[in-house]
Amino acid sequence: MDWLAFSHGAALCASLIVTIGAQNAFVLRQGIMRSHVGKIVVLCTLSDFILIALGVGGASALVERYPAFVHAMLYVGLAYLVWFGIGALRRAVKPGHAVLDAAGGDAAPVRQRALPVLLMTLALTWLNPHVYLDTFLLIGTAGAREAQSGRMAFALGAMAVSAVWFVLLGYGARALAPVFRRAAAWRVLDGAIGGMVLLIAVTQLR
Repeated sequence: MDWLAFSHGAALCASLIVTIGAQNAFVLRQGIMRSHVGKIVVLCTLSDFILIALGVGGASALVERYPAFVHAMLYVGLAYLVWFGIGALRRAVKPGHAVLDAAGGDAAPVRQRALPVLLMTLALTWLNPHVYLDTFLLIGTAGAREAQSGRMAFALGAMAVSAVWFVLLGYGARALAPVFRRAAAWRVLDGAIGGMVLLIAVTQLR
C-alpha cells in the first residue's frame, strides 16, 4: 500500500466532502430525525465509491492519451476549489444558514416511508453537478497525477474518508443538532472548510 498516495486521496476527499451542501444537509436532517439513517448512509457511501472509482479510473485513462487536456482540467478544478473556498470564508463572515429543525432530545424517530427518502438521497447524489466536479474532475484528475502504483491507494484513501464521513454525519447528527442552532457554529465550520479547501488548492499546484 502506498500510504503517501492514500493520504493524498484522504486529504483531498476530506476537503471536499465536509461541506453542508444539499446532500449533506439532507443526511444531517435525516440523522437528527433518526429516519432511515442506515439506508441513507449505505446509499451515499456506495454512490461515492462508484463515483470515485470512475473518476480515478477514467481520469487515469484520459491522462495517458491527453495529458495536456487533463492538466488543463486540473486547473479548472483548482479554480473551482478557490471559488468554493472563498465562498465558504464569506459565509463564515456573514452566515445565512437556516436553523435546522431538530427533533427533541428524547423524541421518537420520525416515521417516513423508505422509498421517497431513498429516491431523494439518490437524486441529491446523482443529479448534483458538484458531485461530478468533486469526484471526476478534482479527485479523478488529482489521482491520475499519482504514480500508476499509487492510484488505487489514492482512491482507497478518498473512499475511506467518504465512508467515515457519512457514518459520522448520519449517526452523529442528533448530538450536533443543538450546536448548529447557533450561527457561531456555522461560522467556525465554514471558516475551517474555506481554509482547508484553499490549502488543498495551493498544495495541488505542483
